[in-house]
Amino acid sequence: MRPDYYGVLYRQFATFLHEKGGTGQFLNVSGPSGDDVRWTRGLLDTTSPMLPNGLSMHYYSGGADEPTKFDAAAMDEQFKSFAKVEAAIVHQRAVLDGYRGGSHVGLILDEWGVWDKIPEADEKRYGKLQQQSTMRSGVAAGLGLNLFNRQAAKLHMCNIAQIVNVLQSLLITDGADGTRCVRTTTYYAFLLFKEHRGNMAVYVENGGKDPLGVSVSATRAAGKLVMSLVNPQDKEEVTAECELQGVTARNATARILHHADRNAAKSLDAPDAITPQPHPARVEAGKLLVDLPLMHAARTSLMLLLANIRAALSHVRRVAEQTTATVRWKTLLDYIVARIIPRRPRKLLQTCALPTGNCWF
Repeated sequence: MRPDYYGVLYRQFATFLHEKGGTGQFLNVSGPSGDDVRWTRGLLDTTSPMLPNGLSMHYYSGGADEPTKFDAAAMDEQFKSFAKVEAAIVHQRAVLDGYRGGSHVGLILDEWGVWDKIPEADEKRYGKLQQQSTMRSGVAAGLGLNLFNRQAAKLHMCNIAQIVNVLQSLLITDGADGTRCVRTTTYYAFLLFKEHRGNMAVYVENGGKDPLGVSVSATRAAGKLVMSLVNPQDKEEVTAECELQGVTARNATARILHHADRNAAKSLDAPDAITPQPHPARVEAGKLLVDLPLMHAARTSLMLLLANIRAALSHVRRVAEQTTATVRWKTLLDYIVARIIPRRPRKLLQTCALPTGNCWF
């Protein structure tokens, strides 16, 4: 189907679809596969000015090997694609914003993840898309969830398309007539990432553009910084050293999903073979330090001492204690503007001295 023809069909549909039951409409169109700008522009050129509420895109990370038979080269090639996914999100958002009213169209990544080679015997036995989830799959999930955090301002919603048995699923069962179910490594990657929900995204830098370099994202809420690091290589162990700017960390805790074998997988007979475990993390001289083993996924939380706000309150008590409440509020805001809010965006978090190794925390 051509994008212009699809756009005509959408306009017909949108014209005659009316609200029912008091539920507001959210009209979503099928966007590109990957970063296909030709499709996006052809669709928007036809639908404008009746632009949709959302545009969904798909971007899978293909694999040349069977799920439990990946070598290092095949794994690296698959992991490199996540940099392309992030670039596609940025590009598609720019295309949308270039149309009148396009900034109100939500960009949705509703299918993503690893799509490995499915053995012919498995296709005949289970169906075409059933796929085992391995330690590599868990690391890949961390790469995807990290980039969603980093591009939160450009995305309206992200979905994992399959939940049970198919592709990068969260659960694997023993069939339609079975009674057993196992949580996959992807499930535990999502579980570790759950602490980011509802937080404010924090700007981060990791000092490199290597698609196989360390991936990082962070969010902040209620005096706590939640940070996720992903190192998609498995060459050597890692000591992560992360410098915080604008805040002071009091302590840190971490959980880790780890297995030294990239092809390790949970099974119905060994459902607890790979599960998150507590992991040491420490704060020294204002920096977070975490020693990371090979091939793992983890999450670190830091409790922050909000010294700047406390200083602002002390300033108000010192210079405006006897004034009215309105004046005290103005004094507080003036202090924040002058002392806390920078004139240009600051690097609230910076990672440095991160050698290669496989990590997600």
